[in-house]
Amino acid sequence: MPINRGESDAELSVAAARAGAAVVRELYGRRLERYEKSGGDFATAADLAAERAVLEVLRAARPGDAVTAEESGRTGAAGADRRWLVDPLCGTLNYAVQSMLVGVNVALRVGREVTAAATADPFSGEVFWTDGERARVRRDGADAELTPTAGSALVDVNLDPPFPNAPGFRAARLLTDPGFAERFRPRVISSSLAVAWVAAGRRAAYVTDGAPADSVHFAAGIALCRAAGCTVTGLYGEPPHTGAGGLIAAADADTHAALLELVERQRTPAR
Repeated sequence: MPINRGESDAELSVAAARAGAAVVRELYGRRLERYEKSGGDFATAADLAAERAVLEVLRAARPGDAVTAEESGRTGAAGADRRWLVDPLCGTLNYAVQSMLVGVNVALRVGREVTAAATADPFSGEVFWTDGERARVRRDGADAELTPTAGSALVDVNLDPPFPNAPGFRAARLLTDPGFAERFRPRVISSSLAVAWVAAGRRAAYVTDGAPADSVHFAAGIALCRAAGCTVTGLYGEPPHTGAGGLIAAADADTHAALLELVERQRTPAR
């Protein structure tokens, strides 16, 4: 792939995500070697190959930047001002059983802010991307603005561990709250592609436990949602990049407030 070192960081994030997505698409359905991690998690040969493709694009264009990648870890200076966050295949368990619900996430943090990001859907061909100011989706070479809306009432909830906020918050318990069922309908795709869908108006919200600060899984989606005008905080309303606070990304303030109330209800159950 030709590399233009003068291209913007946002365009570079798109190019890198597309490079990873091409590998994911090419290897789909093949018998792939697995590499075991902890807690029942694993990577496949597609994860590793997609990550190499992403890093090749980034390093060719920005050789001095630091990188944190899902499979190969951290490279570059620990305190680097510019750090790329790469998740080459978000939804590995889906992919391994030939489910197409996966994404490729690439984000650039400059200082404390994510200034460019892209999430590629290998199978739809869409790339959701932001330059830190506006959020767009690229289809067939053309860009369209992302417009969040809560009209679907669909809330994607991540049920995968770890659960650092338990027992004060458990995602599964959120789904059993009568207040949730009165207003929302749950979805669980087990990929942070769903965070991009909030920015695109395909989900009303996304909720997860975990530590989104400098997360290769969530940095791109958070940046997309913020640039699109969504309401994005931790589980208890705190800024989303501050420790193990989880994440609520909602299409609008009203949806966010409703989910925040439901989450808070777990911490202070009725007596």
